[in-house]
Amino acid sequence: MSTALATNEFESTDHPLPDPRRWRALAVLGLTQFMLVVDVSVVNVALPRIQHDLHFSHAGLAWVVNGYVIMAGGLLLLGGRLADMYGRRRLFLIGVGLFALASATSGAAVSPAMLISSRFVQGAGEALAAPAALGMIVVLFPDPHERIKAVGIWGGLAGLGGTTGAVISGVLTGAASWRWIFYINLPVALFALLMVPRLVTESRMIRDQHRIDVVGALTVTGGLVAIVYGLLEANRHAWGSSQVLAPLLGGVALLITTVMVEARSPAPLIPLRFFTNRTRVVANGVSLLFTAAFFSYIFLLTLFEQQVLHYSPLQGGLGYLPLGFGIGAGMGIGTTLLPRVGVKPLMALSFLGAAAGLLLTSQIHVGSTYLGGVLPGMTVLAVFCGLSFAPTINAALHHVTGQDSSLASGVQNTMQQIGGALGLACLVTLALRHAANQINHGVPANVAAAHGYAISFRIAAALLT
Repeated sequence: MSTALATNEFESTDHPLPDPRRWRALAVLGLTQFMLVVDVSVVNVALPRIQHDLHFSHAGLAWVVNGYVIMAGGLLLLGGRLADMYGRRRLFLIGVGLFALASATSGAAVSPAMLISSRFVQGAGEALAAPAALGMIVVLFPDPHERIKAVGIWGGLAGLGGTTGAVISGVLTGAASWRWIFYINLPVALFALLMVPRLVTESRMIRDQHRIDVVGALTVTGGLVAIVYGLLEANRHAWGSSQVLAPLLGGVALLITTVMVEARSPAPLIPLRFFTNRTRVVANGVSLLFTAAFFSYIFLLTLFEQQVLHYSPLQGGLGYLPLGFGIGAGMGIGTTLLPRVGVKPLMALSFLGAAAGLLLTSQIHVGSTYLGGVLPGMTVLAVFCGLSFAPTINAALHHVTGQDSSLASGVQNTMQQIGGALGLACLVTLALRHAANQINHGVPANVAAAHGYAISFRIAAALLT
């Protein structure tokens, strides 16, 4: 890369000296990301109580989860680019404010329509705030060695959020009310809204054009929303059904249209040059597969504990505490090893180790205990999962400058959302349909369920090898 090109790729707000407030800012941004990720899974344990209190139908209840996932997955790319263009701090504050407002209305919901619409708005808030947060971290830490540590910490906190949602939900739902799984967001959001303007200077990309590519924005957002919706519909309908194929094919067509529009646009929303970096493309691809496996693990293990082992919501939630501790330990090890070992070896090691954890978990059966059947696989998976955060996110940000930092975060977060939806659509559906087929052949329901979960855990392990 020429010196001129390298200089042009950095924006004028990049600081020659590190910002002395950067580590305090990282703490606030990491805490906020923890909150955003928690809300993807925090409702799962509370769904039966929500259904009873608000009189949800079975079909409508799914939208308490799907509404959030669809909006977050569909708008993340757009949110990331808007943050680069119009100010990362500004978009972060708008997103967190929107998320807080929707959290309040979710907790106060008196009808299914009120809760579902609030979850849609929560997802939109995450789509604005999450990529802007990571974009600010890239700008705050221009030194490569410090950036490795900062990004690893941020990714680890996000990963902990994905695993502790069940714990938080089980404790709050069992001890107080499901409404508190939403109200608990409010003090965190208020803290972020007060502290980020004090700790982070505004930053944005240098733009020759001052207009947004409206057609590209509409097609990429519509395409991602359609794909996520189609994947989620595969939970309830066959893959060959119109309910699944129509949105999937429509979404692919819209994304192809986006490529053609962006290639001709004088001011593209998503420059195609961003996707020419092989390391970034591979990192985002493996993130999709890893998230598909991990989301499915959490979902299926929760079903196993509650349906086969007959755990209460509180017992099930507390059972995930070792997962959080293990991820925290792995995160620390990964952040320390990355500068010495390098991205590729550490990624390979972490994925193979996580696959081993899934294979251990696949040995579950109706007679399994928590200590003998659940905890060994959970511990191995947790440590290697934590180990993967620093190398994977740093690879996804490979050679990203201040120009595209929030876009890079948006791409990474989009892959995680689509991966989660893909895992739920494929691995969870496979487990449930296998169990239903065995029940039809006379196998006891709990035995059939355990067999279905075990098969999906093995397939998830294969995805990581």
